[in-house]
Amino acid sequence: MSKLDFEKPILELEGKIAELRNVSNSDDLNIGDEIVRMQNKVDRLLKQVYGKLTPQQKVLVARHQDRPHFKDYIEGFIEDFTPLAGDRLFGEDEALPGGLGRFRGHSCVILGQEKGSDTESRIKHNFGMARPEGYRKAQRLMHMADQFGLPVITLVDTAGAYPGVGAEERGQAEAIAKSIEVCLEVKVPIVSVVIGEGGSGGAIAIAAANKVYMLEHSIYSVISPEGCASILWRSASHAEDAANALKLTAQDLKELKLIDDIIPEPIGGAHRAREETVQSVALQIEKALKDLSGTDGAILKEKRRQKFIEMGRAA
Repeated sequence: MSKLDFEKPILELEGKIAELRNVSNSDDLNIGDEIVRMQNKVDRLLKQVYGKLTPQQKVLVARHQDRPHFKDYIEGFIEDFTPLAGDRLFGEDEALPGGLGRFRGHSCVILGQEKGSDTESRIKHNFGMARPEGYRKAQRLMHMADQFGLPVITLVDTAGAYPGVGAEERGQAEAIAKSIEVCLEVKVPIVSVVIGEGGSGGAIAIAAANKVYMLEHSIYSVISPEGCASILWRSASHAEDAANALKLTAQDLKELKLIDDIIPEPIGGAHRAREETVQSVALQIEKALKDLSGTDGAILKEKRRQKFIEMGRAA
């Protein structure tokens, strides 16, 4: 497990517990009571630490390499997943996979960003930063969902759209804008969950949904704290100040009424209980789709558009 500075005392205790268990297994010593005592202490520390995370600490948790990724959610609650590749214009973008599958017995279209879990897969998926062809593929899949009356599930986890020269030459801004437009135009339910990092237009391009949820320790912002600090303070060393100012936590966004609800994470974060987190997300998506099912497509579209128009109005 990747180490976070504020978790060091907890990780040290967990290391000692692992050592005690090895001693107990090898020498058959009765040290169960000591293990239980230390485990209780770990649980208390986790509850204390994760109950008062700062915005910057939440940024680090949201980016934790061991959090469940798009691939884990597909394996956890999508049956018969059939990936669909290419935008029919340029090529395939591995940063934004998507396709057809069955969720709780019902056909759906699901897409989202995949960051990768090791060096090879991160390079393959470009660290979850999609190029224009990724967003044009998303448009294609959403149009297909609209044509066949299938709900759309999107899972957001990206630092932002890829800022490379090639991506800009192929129309990155237009692709993102068009993707948002398609989200607002289709007449089927769209449910989106920010599962890690929701960065800028790269995130909202697939998250202009009827229902938008965030995991408890995920983040969602117009720019990364480092990017914001580089612009305002001319130094990324002010990232913590930027994180505090950006109001990027799930709790901030719920208070600002920019998301519909927060999905609680297990104590210690999603990276400590991956399967439990995946199932919590599945339950929330299931509830949202049940609430939206049976609603006329024109009404779904109008309510979705109105929801985002209201966000842009001054209070």
